[in-house]
Amino acid sequence: MTIDLGRYGVWRYYKLFTPEAAAELEGLGYGALWLGGSPTPDLPVVEDLLAATETLKVGTSIVNIWTAPADAVTESFHRIEQRFPGRFVLGIGCGHPEADKPYRSPYEALVEYLDELDAAKVPVSGRMLAALGPKVLKLAGDRTAGALPYLTTPQHTEQTRTAVGDALLVPEQKLVVDTDPERARATGRTVVEMYLGLRNYTTNLRRLGYTDGDIAKPGSDRLLDALAVHGSAEEVADQVRAHIDAGADHLALQPLGEDYLTTLRALAPLLTRNP
Repeated sequence: MTIDLGRYGVWRYYKLFTPEAAAELEGLGYGALWLGGSPTPDLPVVEDLLAATETLKVGTSIVNIWTAPADAVTESFHRIEQRFPGRFVLGIGCGHPEADKPYRSPYEALVEYLDELDAAKVPVSGRMLAALGPKVLKLAGDRTAGALPYLTTPQHTEQTRTAVGDALLVPEQKLVVDTDPERARATGRTVVEMYLGLRNYTTNLRRLGYTDGDIAKPGSDRLLDALAVHGSAEEVADQVRAHIDAGADHLALQPLGEDYLTTLRALAPLLTRNP
C-alpha cells in the first residue's frame, strides 16, 4: 500500500521545523513535511513533529547512506512506525561526491543499502530514494515507493514520470513570493548558487538543456526562473502546479526568504484547497 501524502508538502532543513509549525501546516492543508539536511540515524525531531499532528506525514529528504548506517536507521524506522503507523517515509540518498567522497560506486552502495533495509523488514511502501538520472530513477521505481528528485523542473518531472512507472514521484520546488523579479532572483540565488558546484545537479541540468553559461555561478536568470519560481502568490501557485500537470504525485515546496510560514499561508488557499 502506498502512503497518502496529499498533493503538496513542505521541504525544509530538519532542524528548522518545529512542532508548532507542523500543526499549523497540517491545518493549512499541507500533507507532508520533508526533512532536508542529512539527519543523523536516530532521526531527531521526526517523532516530535508527528506527535504534534494527527494525519500529517513526515519524510526524510534525505538520510545520507554514507553517514547513517542502515542498521541504526532501520531501528529508528521501526521505532517511529510502531508509534505512528503509516505516517513516516524513510527517504535515502547517496549525497554528493564532492562532500562525501565515496570510495566505491554510489549506485552499488544504494543497492546494498536497500538490501539491508529489506533484511531488516523496512517495507518498500515506507521508503523512497533521491534520484535524478535514469539508472537511479529506475532503481527508485523498482525497489522503493518512489523517487525524490531535488533541484529540478517540470520538464524533468515529465521525463521522470515515465522512468519510475507507477511509483510515487515527489519532486522539490523552490519558490519566492515576491513581485520584484530582481529581488526575487537575488533571494533564489542565495540558495541555488550553492548547488551549482555539485556534479550530480549540474549533470542533470545539462541533460535538461541548460548551458555551461547558465550553470556557472551565480546562475543565469533563465536558470533561476526555473529553479526558484517567483511572482505573486497566484503566479507562484500556477508555476508550481506545472509539476503536478507533468506527472508529479506530490510536490515538496521550499519557500525561500526569511518568513516561510507567511509564504505558505498565502499559497495554501490557492493550492491545498483546490489542487
